[in-house]
Amino acid sequence: MKKKLRYILGSLLLIYLLAVLIAPVLLEKDTNPVQYTNAIMVSPETQRLYDSLDFIGDLHCDALLWDRDMTRRVDFAHFDFPRMQEANMALQAFTIVTKSPKGQNFRENSGDTFDMITLLNFLQGRGPGKWFSLYNRAEYQARALHGYSEAYDEKFMVVTSQNDLKRLIALRKANPSIIGGFLGIEGAHCLEGKLENVQKLYDEGVRMMAPTHFFDNELGGSAHGISGEGLTDFGRAVIKEMDRLNMIIDLAHVSPKMINDILDLTTKPTLVSHTGVKGTKDSPRNLSDDQIKSIAASDGLIGIGFFKGAIAGEVKDIVDAMKYVRDLVGIKYVALGSDFEGAATTPIDVTGLPLIVQEMVDQGFTETEIRAVMGENLKRFLLEQLPEK
Repeated sequence: MKKKLRYILGSLLLIYLLAVLIAPVLLEKDTNPVQYTNAIMVSPETQRLYDSLDFIGDLHCDALLWDRDMTRRVDFAHFDFPRMQEANMALQAFTIVTKSPKGQNFRENSGDTFDMITLLNFLQGRGPGKWFSLYNRAEYQARALHGYSEAYDEKFMVVTSQNDLKRLIALRKANPSIIGGFLGIEGAHCLEGKLENVQKLYDEGVRMMAPTHFFDNELGGSAHGISGEGLTDFGRAVIKEMDRLNMIIDLAHVSPKMINDILDLTTKPTLVSHTGVKGTKDSPRNLSDDQIKSIAASDGLIGIGFFKGAIAGEVKDIVDAMKYVRDLVGIKYVALGSDFEGAATTPIDVTGLPLIVQEMVDQGFTETEIRAVMGENLKRFLLEQLPEK
């Protein structure tokens, strides 16, 4: 009987270990596909323009969700450090996801359904402390990004301040292979209802946070939740604390009522890290004209997403959304907001960014406008809004 029990336990352990090694990779391949459905040729002139871009930056990537070594290049999904370097990208926002309801969609979700991130943490072999604590999951992912500073031959740095960003810019002039990242949170449910956790996450290097993700939480209503409510009293306290710390408020996934509440309350410019616009795709996920104008009026920034849901699916659709925002409020409010690695289908991976520049050229964007969208707007915003030191 003991021998049989040992055999059963050994078999279960082997199955688990195989699942830990294989299942996350298979899952990531399946959930982060790249579809070059409308191939665009990059002209020599466009490639020269792209290669001359001093600063390319993107506002949203969920790579920390996956236990994959970002220092190694792979031939699937959207992002890793070698591909980031190949794309001449200077800065990537790494956004932390801590909870995702089963069957999530853009119209209506409950936070009470089965959480898929619990299963993902289990399959990836992350310890029991990350199975049930949303705060622990956020802390783990934040520390994982810091770990890459040492793991990538000093060619990656975490940006937490204006001085850090200035240092990254200076280092890249001598060595363009040096890259940087900064930390965001996708959904403040990871605070677990504790205001002091805002400071604790700030101390972990987090400099941007979205109040909600796909479901309502203690701060208020999600654009894809059930209540449609605005800020709660706890939500107001969190926004004030974020303002005190110079932590950037990300309005992605926030209910329309909460967007208005936040813009009325905050003393800082806000941004939307990844979104589309209703003017080019009418989706509950996307911003209305009034919302775009309100964010621009706060001197904010709108990161245009590459994923289906924000856009119809092609590179042209990404640029159509950029053009719509430009024509409505001005080019200074437009940025890249890919949603790479976010369990999303995108037409390109990070090495496909020259295709966006080619489409902008084809649609009549000026060189100054292209430079602004590809990163100069983000650089300006962060040099103004990050803490000085």
